[in-house]
Amino acid sequence: MEFPNYRRTSTPVNPVHEQWMDLALEQARRALPAGDVPIGAVVVDAAGQVISAGFNRREADADPTAHAEVLAIRQAAAARGSWRLDDCTLVVTLEPCIMCAGSILLARLPRVIFGAWEEKTGAAGSLYDVLRDRRYPHEVEVITGVRVEESVRLLREFFAAHRGE
Repeated sequence: MEFPNYRRTSTPVNPVHEQWMDLALEQARRALPAGDVPIGAVVVDAAGQVISAGFNRREADADPTAHAEVLAIRQAAAARGSWRLDDCTLVVTLEPCIMCAGSILLARLPRVIFGAWEEKTGAAGSLYDVLRDRRYPHEVEVITGVRVEESVRLLREFFAAHRGE
């Protein structure tokens, strides 16, 4: 599955990023039993330690804001006792939407790593590029395509099952 994108970036494969994405993919799979779209996220501190994790819980919680990224950011802020996550990295299986991009900016996260592009609602380079918009005082480094095949496969299988294919 390819997604058109006017701001695609090519970054060398980093084994650490792939390990972190593996953890985000594990989180994504946890969304499946409740019928939530399988998207997972982890927040990693400057030392490379995972300090929080989240997966989509919109269906499970009947909460439209229960996106994996938002839940992981909330948990990381609580764990640190501060809303400023300015030395952390968010790793997520799917390109963040506008709401999640806003949360990333507000948490002052300096880096986002994601797997699959989201052509319909993506806000990190597909439909919008909120995270790298120079009009904001906080710009985010965006690293894309990490474990993209696994991220896309998980989403494709979920939607095929829900469509009865």
